[in-house]
Amino acid sequence: MEQISILVVDDDKEIADLVEIHLVGDGYSVFKAYNAKEGLELLKQNDIKLAILDIMMPGIDGIEMCKMIRETSTIPIIMLSAKSTDLDKIVGLGSGADDYVIKPFNPLELTARVKSQLRRYTTFNPNSQGKEPLKEIYLEHLAINKETHKVIAYDRDVKLTPIEFDILYLLASNPGKVFSTEEIFETVWNEKMYEANNTVMVHIRRLREKIELDSRNAQIIKTVWGVGYKIEK
Repeated sequence: MEQISILVVDDDKEIADLVEIHLVGDGYSVFKAYNAKEGLELLKQNDIKLAILDIMMPGIDGIEMCKMIRETSTIPIIMLSAKSTDLDKIVGLGSGADDYVIKPFNPLELTARVKSQLRRYTTFNPNSQGKEPLKEIYLEHLAINKETHKVIAYDRDVKLTPIEFDILYLLASNPGKVFSTEEIFETVWNEKMYEANNTVMVHIRRLREKIELDSRNAQIIKTVWGVGYKIEK
C-alpha cells in the first residue's frame, strides 16, 4: 500500500522531529521544513496529502502560508499554535485551515486529528446514516458532485476545502432541515463538541464568501436565528 505523505512545517526542530516520529510510527511518510519557503517548495515537488503548519514562524508565517496553499490546493491543513484564544482560532481557521491544535499538545491527539482529516479528505461521508449518499445534488443556484468534490454556485466553479465541502454537502443533502452548530460539528468533525466554540461559524462564513454572490445577504446557506443553518429545497 502506498504511503500517504504529510508535510510538517515548524521552525522548532524538536517539535518537527517529535511530530515526524509519531506520524512515521503510524505508517505515514513525512516531509519536514523549518520555514514556509522550504515547505511550499516541498508541496510543489511531492504528492502531499496533508500539511501541518506552525503559525509563529519567521518570514512567512503559518497563516500566510496557509492562504498561499489555498490558492491552488484543498488538502487538509492543521495549524499548530501556542495561542489559544477564540480570536486566534478564528484567524487560523479563517485563513483556510481545517483544524487548530494548541501547543503544547499530546502527539497522540495530533495523529488522531491527522487520521480524521485524511479520512474526511478521502472517504468520510457526513451523510452516512443508513442511506446511500447522493452522488449529485442539484438545488437552486447550486450543484454538487460527491465523487469529484466539484461544486458549482451561480454557474461558477468553486474550490472548497474538505471541511467546507462536507458542511455544504451535509446541508445540501438534507434540504429544508435546520442543523445546529453542534449537530454540524459532531457530524462533520465526527467528534463530540463539549463546549461552545466558533469553529462552525468560521467555516460557514468562509463558505458563504465562496459560494454566495453577497455573503452578507446569503441566498444559499440560510441562518435560522437561534437554531442553526439550512439550505432550502
